[in-house]
Amino acid sequence: MFDLTGKVALVTGGASGIGLAISKTFAKQGAHVHILELNIDLANQVVEEIIKDGGSAEAHAMDISKQSNVISIIDAIATKHPINILVNNAGIAHIGKADTTPEEDFDRLLNVNVKGVYNCLFATIPHLKSNGGGVILNMVSIAATVGIPDRFAYSTTKGAVYSMTLSVAKDYLADGIRCNSISPARVHTPFVDGFISKNYPGKEAEMFEKLSKTQPIGRMAKPEEIGALALYLCSDEAGFVTGCDYLIDGGFEKLNN
Repeated sequence: MFDLTGKVALVTGGASGIGLAISKTFAKQGAHVHILELNIDLANQVVEEIIKDGGSAEAHAMDISKQSNVISIIDAIATKHPINILVNNAGIAHIGKADTTPEEDFDRLLNVNVKGVYNCLFATIPHLKSNGGGVILNMVSIAATVGIPDRFAYSTTKGAVYSMTLSVAKDYLADGIRCNSISPARVHTPFVDGFISKNYPGKEAEMFEKLSKTQPIGRMAKPEEIGALALYLCSDEAGFVTGCDYLIDGGFEKLNN
């Protein structure tokens, strides 16, 4: 089950955090993974690790906010082999409320988290259509549907990606393209550790425990757990699943009272 042998997968932001877990999980299951990453040195390092473990992968320097850059790289990949899977994972975060979020920060999040997803959809969907179908997976967040303090711009962008998921799923049914999204709660990634150390120096352990316990299950998710759900949704076993957003939140949305 969940065999991706012969599949070609594009993973944006695929060299760190959740994206890294998805890249490695897909490669382990037989996919040829193209890591589309702003940090090309880190991407090359991950490719080396995947190949060392018996997998297959390539790295590409990509700024998803630049449409010409995205199109040129994805078109080049498509000339080598058919694309089967697109995972829109790359994104950035921001702390702030509506009246404390500077315009430049709001624009930056829109350019990466919303326009970046659009750019990858715009560049990839024609290839999926010509290949007779494929799978698109968007990384959303519980912040798209739950009020999270001080996450105004981030929540806005993730809400947009949630809506994009539904739109794409509807528009390309006849083309054999499935589109779903994943909405995690807090996931223990290097970003979380960096955020805590920057904003709560000397209180890292205390804040990590506090943030962990906001999930009713009592801990943050592991990136590999998100990767496992991504694998299912991009596999043939999920062939009847489209237009769905999957919570993976330790009970955050339904069990927090």
